[in-house]
Amino acid sequence: MATRYVSHLPMNLHLLQAVQISWSPSLRVTRAEGDCETVLHRPVSELKDRPLHVVLGTTAEKARELDALARRDSRAVEFLYTSLGAGDPVPLRLTLGLDEGEATAAVVDLRGQLEGAPPVQLSGLASQMSHELRNPLSSVKMAVQTLARNTGLSERDQRRLTIANREIRTMERMLWLLSEYGRGNSPNLEQHAPRLLVQEAMAMVAPELAERRVEVRVDEAPDVPKVRVDAGRLRPVLAQVLLNVAMGLAEGGSVEVAIHPGPPGRVLMELKDPAGALPEEERGSLFEPFECRLARGAGLSLAALRRVLRHQGGDVSAETGPDTGAVFTLTFAA
Repeated sequence: MATRYVSHLPMNLHLLQAVQISWSPSLRVTRAEGDCETVLHRPVSELKDRPLHVVLGTTAEKARELDALARRDSRAVEFLYTSLGAGDPVPLRLTLGLDEGEATAAVVDLRGQLEGAPPVQLSGLASQMSHELRNPLSSVKMAVQTLARNTGLSERDQRRLTIANREIRTMERMLWLLSEYGRGNSPNLEQHAPRLLVQEAMAMVAPELAERRVEVRVDEAPDVPKVRVDAGRLRPVLAQVLLNVAMGLAEGGSVEVAIHPGPPGRVLMELKDPAGALPEEERGSLFEPFECRLARGAGLSLAALRRVLRHQGGDVSAETGPDTGAVFTLTFAA
């Protein structure tokens, strides 16, 4: 007997910008409820009997994977970054299971939830996403490491495992950003040399920088005082921002970092991103989670950087222009 799938969503799906859809074994939608026009960009009448991959804006292969997960009825959670309608790509969260024998998904529009949401809601969602993704990623990492110990692999398979390991490290950093964005406890502030913070952050992404043949050049003014930070929480965020800048550079380029005293009691760290130009209308969302195109990834690195620095008595700002790119100024308490 099929178990009854129970969504974690309240009954009024419209208030959450969420929908619940079911589909047949032939992967055609049989039922749709909720705020379909907002989340899936179509009214209910245009969703029924449509192929699942068309309704979700994904591939037929991905739709088959979602169907298999739903039929296990284990309340699996999947995330899709999908194109629906004529607008920008939309991040969707799917909770999959069975409803009276039918494969079903509760679909939430993450961007809709985040717009105008209070920080407590944003941090809670980030923490939940990090927790749900970390366990399956650990299983993938273990499987890849097990395969890497096979001495009989061909050179091509070894290259594939190298790529897999690199992408696993990328996802681990993304999860850390989600976790950090959702963390609310007080930081452990200690004195640290700014240059050392940059060097330690560089070490965290050294394989990726070496692969792109990009170096990080630090220009530090004389007599820069130490800064009060929680280095364990700052380093991974700074590492991801450095890597994001490196990803926008040509192979063999360099990331320029300048450190110098600021206003009384402050130290400034300037990070130049030559490829970071943005249209004026997009500059207001530079530090918004899942909004900034300069994040070149999950869209959380700059948002997490600002959140970390503000929790530690600092801040970050940016200036962008068509000729200069972006210059990020990190402010620390000395």
